[in-house]
Amino acid sequence: MPVVLNPEISRLFVLVLALAIDLVFGDPPNRYHPVTWIGRLLGAGQRWLCRGSPARLLAGGAVVAIGVAGLAGAAGALVSAVAAGLGTAGLLLDALALTCLLSLRDLIGAARSVARDLDRGDLPAARRAVGYHLVSRPTAALDESQVASAAIESVAENLTDSLVAPVCFFLAGGLVWAAVYRVINTADSMLGFRRGQLEYFGKSSARLDDLLSFIPARIAGLSLVAGAALAGERAGGALAVLRRDRRRTQSPNSGWPMAAMAGALGVVLEKPAVHRLGVGASPLATDIERAVRVVGVAAAVSVVLAVAAFVAGVTVLRPVR
Repeated sequence: MPVVLNPEISRLFVLVLALAIDLVFGDPPNRYHPVTWIGRLLGAGQRWLCRGSPARLLAGGAVVAIGVAGLAGAAGALVSAVAAGLGTAGLLLDALALTCLLSLRDLIGAARSVARDLDRGDLPAARRAVGYHLVSRPTAALDESQVASAAIESVAENLTDSLVAPVCFFLAGGLVWAAVYRVINTADSMLGFRRGQLEYFGKSSARLDDLLSFIPARIAGLSLVAGAALAGERAGGALAVLRRDRRRTQSPNSGWPMAAMAGALGVVLEKPAVHRLGVGASPLATDIERAVRVVGVAAAVSVVLAVAAFVAGVTVLRPVR
């Protein structure tokens, strides 16, 4: 007889399997990656609807973000339905789909590639790597410490986007919610800029991402404090800078993990003319590897916290029999 797992155990099993697949294999090639398809849909929507008055831009941006999120949610529901019909074997299908919505291995690999370029003194290559893999800001004029800062900021902030939030939404609502989150987060990264037509067209994506990332960002920030303690870095500094500097970023969420990381490493993380977090010296290439270690431990802490909250919620909400 086939083994039948209850829905809660199945979801936890899928999560553990998806995390293992991501850590071993990383992201699939871009041509097969669902997030690439999401980006193409968002780009097409931008080309079609990003024009007109501020009100029209605002409405068009909302239609694109919510419409693509709806399509992704429907795709997630379809995958889950097919997986349910496959029995235990369907857990692998669910896990493979969830893996495409996570990105821890590739995030760490991208940060380390920047560090390697800096270590060998190839600043132009480091600028290209950090601009291609990690940040959307212009990188051609960044010096070594600014490149290192950008990489560290990104690896800290993306703990929320690439792991904590997708895990939380998967535990709360399965592939449907995880896919919806990934669309909104991708839309914000593509469209959520305060310049030109995107000031209005990307506003809906930015505000929706702020809302959906609110709790995950705080879990990520506190997990980085714990990660600093377990990785031998400055947990007290992480907590102190988190409390002091978490509101000094344009986003209401990104300051939590970035401030915690600045304090953990005892460095200043700065995006010129935008924010300055932490106290101490400017970061160097060696600090990127320290940040990676902290993020790795914090990732494990955050998953444990999310699973504990999930189990507690299931226990509380389970009907009394």
